[in-house]
Formats: sequence, structure tokens, C-alpha cells
Amino acid sequence: MTSAAPVARIGALTALAGALLAGSLSAGGATGGPVAPGAGPARAGAAVLAGLDPAAPTPQPAAVAARLAGPLGDPVLAGPAAFVVDALTGRVLLDNRARTPAVPASTLKTAVATAALVTFPDTRLRTSVLYSPPPGGTGLAPGGTLWLVGGGDPTLTASPETGGYPALARLADLVAQVKAAGIISVARVVGDASLFVGPDRAPGWRDNYVTDGDVAPVSALELDAGRSAPGAEGPRNPIPAAAATAAFAGALAAAGIPVGAVDLGRAEAGARRVAAVDSPPVRVLVERMLTESDNDLAESLGRLVALRRGLPASFAGAARAVTDTVTELGIPTTGMALNDVSGLSTTDLIAPATLVALLRAAVIPTRPALRTVLTGLPVAGFSGTLNDRYATADTAPGAGDVRAKTGTLRNVSSLAGQLVDADGRLLLFAFLSPAEEGGGTKAALDRVAAALAGCGCPAPAPAAQGAQGAPTVPTR
Repeated sequence: MTSAAPVARIGALTALAGALLAGSLSAGGATGGPVAPGAGPARAGAAVLAGLDPAAPTPQPAAVAARLAGPLGDPVLAGPAAFVVDALTGRVLLDNRARTPAVPASTLKTAVATAALVTFPDTRLRTSVLYSPPPGGTGLAPGGTLWLVGGGDPTLTASPETGGYPALARLADLVAQVKAAGIISVARVVGDASLFVGPDRAPGWRDNYVTDGDVAPVSALELDAGRSAPGAEGPRNPIPAAAATAAFAGALAAAGIPVGAVDLGRAEAGARRVAAVDSPPVRVLVERMLTESDNDLAESLGRLVALRRGLPASFAGAARAVTDTVTELGIPTTGMALNDVSGLSTTDLIAPATLVALLRAAVIPTRPALRTVLTGLPVAGFSGTLNDRYATADTAPGAGDVRAKTGTLRNVSSLAGQLVDADGRLLLFAFLSPAEEGGGTKAALDRVAAALAGCGCPAPAPAAQGAQGAPTVPTR
């Protein structure tokens, strides 16, 4: 006979997915248990996530600890930090060094995602082309200068394809607009990446990040994030603004607009805008950033948050802006120390409890814009950086259930996200292992999450004592 528990769980997962897509995620009042630090109690009288029963049994801390003791004790994980809470009430179910700052790797992207979503969720990042006439010239006289001005959009693409999701800003559209404006030749094409300032690589970044293709040197003007072609793997261009400008000049020439010199510099005051393309809304970029663990988007969004807060658009400015923004949300940031906002720096520090509080801020109903943090999380065995995981017998219980941001550096493997347990309870978790990627650390972390996903974990029934002190079988 089919067990009722798996059937109920499938229904809960289906409802969870539907509610996330419909934007109806919310939580009810707390039950009086401990609340995750900084997350605050849920709003009184708020509707519960449709399909998840607020009366479903809450896992008991002792039972959760017992169930996860084996997976967390796997030597390959080298003694990971762990934090698990009930999403509805905020009750702490497992706390293993959860308030001790640790290297987060890319789980840190939940912080910049949160900051961007509360700052400008519907903003689009604009790349512009400005025109300056030649000395003594007027209007659109031949021989002038075109300025390609970056707006911090690393997803600007050289791809000729149109449509699709998300519909990215295209270099070809800029060229078409320039031609439609009546410009027939230019003496110079100059790339302007001046929106961002400071070093283009962060403290704690390894020398091989750019050559291995993990990230481009941070620039306000990038084409396909410094890749040699749309979607290409391998080394990124060490000067992405120069590469983008050269590609633009080449596309102009191919369209019949001759170009003289190609250079980098700041656009002249008074230059006239003749073309512009916009990125998808920031909320869509955030979703892409989380699903694909896009380092270039993370660093650009952090700098743009800094600009909104009147701070320099630099690594230091982005780190301060993100930290200040999440602190203002009531999220605990004690011990949080950042050298970037993508999590690539091996010297970043954040507490597991902070990561879970970021996730819970997206669950409770007071800030619906943050739900994109949840919809952007990769789905185990299905999407993004979890696409090729959870395929073994010991991790299969988490497939399609676990939604989590991954993180991997040479000195950390991490996982932070959400799942629905066997009783239909939404749980939030963060597991940070100080182990290198090699040696099966990803698989070991997946076993921890899968064990939690299979958890009903009620309090163990006490053994009743008979008249002579012998244990008796509990009545069912």
C-alpha cells in the first residue's frame, strides 16, 4: 500500500512551487518557539503558504540532530557548521557554530541579491551610445566620436539571437540605432567604463579566476562578461571594456559605418545620446545570478547598490552597501566581513545564521520583493548549479525538493537554502564545510540535505515503564 506521507509531500511540493511562482509566499504567526536571530516574528494573521499545513508536526531539535549526526559527521566535511530553522516559526532546530563567521563562498550571493531586490528590483541597466561632432562640426557630421558608455550590465551580448528568456540587451541593436540615427562614419569609438572605480580584482581572489573563466575583471562596460563569444568557456578578457569597445567598432564597420581609432576614456560633457539598450529588470538578473552563480552579475549589482547609497562603486563600497542594507532589514551581520559580494574571496566571512536569516526574510510576507531570492535558488537535480547533483540513491530524497545556493572554493564547500520535509514543513538551512571541493564534499553536503528532506523527526516517544520497571510497548 502506498504511504500517505509521500503523497502528502508531493502535494506540498507542488503547492510550494505554485505559490512561489504566483508570488503568494507568506507565513503565519510564530508559535512561541525561538525565532531565528534578526528574522523577527511573522506578521500576525498573515496567510500561510498555500498547500503547507501550519499544523504539520514541527521537527524536534533532538530528533533533527540525531538524524543529521551521521551525514554531518562524514570526515570529508571536516566538521561543518550547520544551522536549521523552521521557516514558519523561526524555531531553531539545529545550531552547530551557527553564529561563528565562516567563509561562505557563493552562498554570499544571497546577501547581494537581498540588497539589490530591496533597492531597485525593477530597474534596468542601460548601455548607451553618445555622439560628439568633430571640432567645428555640428549635428551628426562625419568624423565625430561615438562613446560606448557602460551602465554595469555584464549581460550585454554579441549574440545575434532575439527573444528567449531573459531577453538580454544586444550589441546589434545599438549598431542598428546608430545607423538609424544617420551616422555614416566616425573618427573614433571610445569605451567609457567610468561608472565603476577602484581595483578590478578583489583581495582574496586567486590569480587563476580570470584565466579559468570564473569571472571577468570587474568593469562597468562588458560584453558577454568578457567572454570570447556568447556562452564561451575558458579565459575571460583581462580588459573587458576594451574588448567590448573593439567588438562594437567591428560591428559598426560590418554595418557600413567606417571607424577610425578605438580607445577607452570618459565621455565628453554634452555628448548626445544616439542609442541605448536596457537589460532585463534587476529582479530577473538576480534570479539568473543565483541560479547560475554568476559572479559578474553579483559584483555589478553590488556596485550599483553602492551608488544608490552614495558610496564608491568599488569592492569596498559594494561590501559596505550590501552589509548596511541587510543590517537595516534586521538581519544579524555580527562578524560579517566582506572583500567582495560574489563570494569569490577566500577572506570573506559570514555566519551561517546570517545566511538563514537572509532566506527567512524572503519567506515572511513583509517584503514580497525578496521572494525572488527563493525562486532564483537552484533546484536539486533540475536547474543551475544543482542540475547535475542529487542523482544517487543516498541523495535522491532531496531531488526536486532541495532549493539551495551552492558555494565552492578551495577552502570551503557550502549549501544554503530551503526544503519541505516529510511532514510538509518548510525548513531553512545553511551547511558550511571548511573542506576543499575534492574528495566528494559536494556529495557529502547533498547527503546532509537529503537526510533533512526525509525528516519527519518528531520527538521520540518515551519508553513507558511497567509495574516491575520493565519497558512496555507504546500504545499506537
